[in-house]
Amino acid sequence: MAHKYSLQGYNEEHSARAVGLSLPISTKKSIEVCNKLRNLRLEKAKRFLEDVVKGKQAVAYTRFNKDTGHKRGIGPARYPMKTAEVLIRLLKSVEANAQFKGLSTADLVISNIHANRASRQWHFGRQRRTKMKRTHIEIMVEEKKTDKKKPDRIAEKSAAQNKEAGRKEQKKETRK
Repeated sequence: MAHKYSLQGYNEEHSARAVGLSLPISTKKSIEVCNKLRNLRLEKAKRFLEDVVKGKQAVAYTRFNKDTGHKRGIGPARYPMKTAEVLIRLLKSVEANAQFKGLSTADLVISNIHANRASRQWHFGRQRRTKMKRTHIEIMVEEKKTDKKKPDRIAEKSAAQNKEAGRKEQKKETRK
């Protein structure tokens, strides 16, 4: 049975998707990490997650941050290493899907990523009555070309000065 994606009506020619079902990670931590990764370039997102796994970069918690310790310059933050490892695997999967479709992997941007709670299974055994953590994660990347040329500041200033001079001349003519 194929998975039904939650996002419908998008440009399929310039995008690729991947889904992780019933992943053994915390839903709350996944939501926080997904919010951090949304609208990032794929390469930058992978680098960020690798830094989280190494303990170099913390993820700022904005929603589920009760009793969370603060990090300097970030605020309430943690290092969700297990979640980061799973998301790295999913990002590699979506990158492979995009490459298979013929998209340029250098221009990929994470346009949609979200985590949902999956069904929670009982742990095996007679006495232990706890449930396992399960999370569904969907990722969609789009190919977005960006011009790396910066606009010429001198040309912009001269154009702005010409406009201003034209306005001053119009004001003088209306006064006469």
